[in-house]
Amino acid sequence: MAIDSLKNIRFHYLVKPFFFLNRKKVRVFLGELFSKEGKHPAAIDYIFCADKYLLDINRKFLRHDYYTDIITFDLSENHSRVIAEIYISVDRVKENARSMNYPFRTELLRVIFHGALHLCGHSDKTKSQRAAMRALEDKYLNSFLTKRDKFHVKQ
Repeated sequence: MAIDSLKNIRFHYLVKPFFFLNRKKVRVFLGELFSKEGKHPAAIDYIFCADKYLLDINRKFLRHDYYTDIITFDLSENHSRVIAEIYISVDRVKENARSMNYPFRTELLRVIFHGALHLCGHSDKTKSQRAAMRALEDKYLNSFLTKRDKFHVKQ
């Protein structure tokens, strides 16, 4: 992915103070993920928010009345050029990391990649789809992590 197209993947923070390190590295990796999956990120916005904010979106747009860690809106008109908004609840990611005994950074990356995989056409509605999605998350997560903080995730 060309450096110029890094501008096509943006991170926005509605929760303060929150940011994560190596944003450029994550953007470059996301570009590679999309390329491997046969997609081009035309305009992808990751919005990091609180539980309440994402619950309101879940209720309003999906008519679901429960907390979730991520909601992905694919706004693309062309299947190869991806335009999307991905909302991530930092609260849910923290809670999930705690309950699964993973570092927060690892779980955050997993959720970021999960949203990208949805935009690449992968679903997680059925048990077998969830297993396939988890395997892809693990593949990309292990590929991203440096040797220093690499761990073996279940595949």
